[in-house]
Amino acid sequence: ITAITPLESWSMGKSVTGTIMATLIHRGVYTLDQPAPVPEWQGEGDARKAIRIQDIMRMSSGIRINAPNDPDYDPSGTYPDHLYLYTGGVDSYKYAATRPPQWPPNSVGRYRNTDPVLANYLNRLGIEKLKLDYHSYPQRAVFDKLGIRTMVMETDPFGNFLTQGYEYMSGRDWARLGNLYLNGGVTPSGERILPEGYTAHVSTLAPAWLADDNPVYGGGFFWVNGDGRVPLPKEAYSMQGAGGQSVWIDPAHSLVIVRLGNFKGSRQAGPTLNKAIEILVGAVPQG
Repeated sequence: ITAITPLESWSMGKSVTGTIMATLIHRGVYTLDQPAPVPEWQGEGDARKAIRIQDIMRMSSGIRINAPNDPDYDPSGTYPDHLYLYTGGVDSYKYAATRPPQWPPNSVGRYRNTDPVLANYLNRLGIEKLKLDYHSYPQRAVFDKLGIRTMVMETDPFGNFLTQGYEYMSGRDWARLGNLYLNGGVTPSGERILPEGYTAHVSTLAPAWLADDNPVYGGGFFWVNGDGRVPLPKEAYSMQGAGGQSVWIDPAHSLVIVRLGNFKGSRQAGPTLNKAIEILVGAVPQG
């Protein structure tokens, strides 16, 4: 493994999903507060028509699935939909779009793969509306503009990106993506590819998660350090993946901090990363 080896990144790809959506918002295809134009939700009397794009992007759509992070999850029960969206061999977009509602949108925050899959579905619809090539769009619209060359995004058997967790990228390229957010959505060449104010949106705590007294999730599938569990300012925000994979964006110290590693080392990832962050922020002045 070297500095340019692409490693499994798991749910950090959810933030990639949000980034791709943000480029479509910047191009005028969508707005955050519009009802999500999921075709399967457009029937008369369908309660899901009230779900906005930003509700999906805040993990608070209210769509019902069985997920391991749910407080009432029973590991002895049925195989969770959360994982079936990786392994089912189905059209993942259609599967997510046909799940029923459980709560009103923007009322309960739950970490469920349905929402990033739905956002990916909207990404595909939006890219195809622009008459652009769906599979090359992320590289051309985002990664090429940042100098990223190692990203691999996997699909389901129907060619739908599964970037709720199936993607590989090197640590340095994750840092390049983090720098896009540190720089307010502007590339190193000075081109804006994310909407004005989008980085403030992703780093603002999601209302439904605050209502659950769980101040850790923001917008655009980013985590926020709202409970101070990481020795960074509470305004710092991050991409997070299983196995301790993380990208922290800390505007107060002008820092992007990336940690990638082998899944087997994940138990040590949190404590050792926190110690390293304490040393780092102690050496870097704010402002």
